[in-house]
Amino acid sequence: MAKYVKPDHPAFYRLHVLAAEKISSGFVRITLGGESLADYRYMGYDQWFRLFLPQPGQSEPRIPSTTSKLWYAQYVTFSKDTRPVVRNYTVRDFRPAGQGRFSAGAELAVDFVAHGGEHGEAGPASSWAAQAVPGDRVAILDEGRIYNPDTEPSWQLLVGDESAAPAILGILRSSPADLRAVVFVEVPTGADIQHQDVPPGVELNWIVRPDRHAKPGEAALTAVQQAELPGGTPYVYVAGEQGLATGLRRYLVNDRAVPKSSICFTGYWKFGKAAG
Repeated sequence: MAKYVKPDHPAFYRLHVLAAEKISSGFVRITLGGESLADYRYMGYDQWFRLFLPQPGQSEPRIPSTTSKLWYAQYVTFSKDTRPVVRNYTVRDFRPAGQGRFSAGAELAVDFVAHGGEHGEAGPASSWAAQAVPGDRVAILDEGRIYNPDTEPSWQLLVGDESAAPAILGILRSSPADLRAVVFVEVPTGADIQHQDVPPGVELNWIVRPDRHAKPGEAALTAVQQAELPGGTPYVYVAGEQGLATGLRRYLVNDRAVPKSSICFTGYWKFGKAAG
């Protein structure tokens, strides 16, 4: 499997909320802005970042002074009441200066899944997003891309639950017009389906979870197992709930003879535990 695409110059960006929109029962979209985004290099695809949130009583999060691999070593030395909450998120959309919806500067949109209830307790990031208002301050550390095929496969298989929807839609939005792919995205309800144009060679399947008490990812895994997929070895990208990522990888290797080296899999969260 190809190596991740890291930014040439990793950097922290201090940002503030420009808008908070409840786009469906399952998603809250937060748009962030700030002067530092003028230096942000948008890579597209599934570009992700570490989100730093302030502790109660802080007007903005405390962040490490280094962006090297030593940032975490410095982070853990912060006292518990000053140490920021850190979670990983994908860029849903990036709008350069002059193309924004809410400001004249550059804007970065992030979709937060409204975790909670039978899917595990709502985590600090999704709870923050549910209450965010314009002016709230955060910081991000750019981490680059995970999606990075090192060959030119004849087709691709992209699979995820709602937590991976931003990454998969970003991949489709950034891909060339001749992309050939079969895509499965599982969401809690029909209202959570996000419509966007895709290349003509892409078969995009939205899987609505049949039972709100069901474990996320099970319906997507079943859909792939029952699908008539193209022949040949695909490049596979699967992300979302841990069981979906590991279960699909195991199935593809054991039952479809897909080489492990052709599968990129990422477990974002674990069912039954606080997520986001």
